[in-house]
Amino acid sequence: MEIAVVEFIKRTWKNLPFNRARKKKNSIRELAAQRRRVMSKEQVEEYSQQIISQLEQQRAFQEAKVILFYYPISNEVNVRPLLEKYKDEKTILLPVAHQKSIEMRPYTGREGLHRGRYGIPEPKHGTYKGKPDLVIVPGVAFDKKCNRLGRGKGYYDRFLNKLKDVKTIGLAYDKQIVEEIPTSYWDVRLDCVITQTEIYTKK
Repeated sequence: MEIAVVEFIKRTWKNLPFNRARKKKNSIRELAAQRRRVMSKEQVEEYSQQIISQLEQQRAFQEAKVILFYYPISNEVNVRPLLEKYKDEKTILLPVAHQKSIEMRPYTGREGLHRGRYGIPEPKHGTYKGKPDLVIVPGVAFDKKCNRLGRGKGYYDRFLNKLKDVKTIGLAYDKQIVEEIPTSYWDVRLDCVITQTEIYTKK
């Protein structure tokens, strides 16, 4: 009797909407990550250049004085050229995963970086206490409504939920765009997602 009750609870738990959405998210995450992982170095550099060129043309980017970028890993869109190009013209920040959220630190050059807790290069010192004008957001997958799927830790959603009136732009390759990403009330939709061939905006 007890075994039957346990099995019933397990089946019920698996079929709850939250768990169905989480399972679908994991499937999308695995597929999109695989698509990005098999890209050649040449494809990454070609598409990244097209994407960051479109980013530079966006009014939100041109007018922003303080920009939170990310340091690319695992074939993410390569924004490193922009870090170097604008570090003396704008305040360029990089994220540090810290206490279930994100700490922002100024980027002053590659010599000021070290590998953080997840092996991602991040600035060694300094904390930026202000608010960025623009956040450039990485992601594993996006949909055309500008919903984002990250690595599953929730750092960006928690961080972005605390910000007000800050523009957000996601960068991705075409193959990272999926039909629909399941969302929960804490998920943050971006203002814009740029790929090498398309620009999607939040409706």
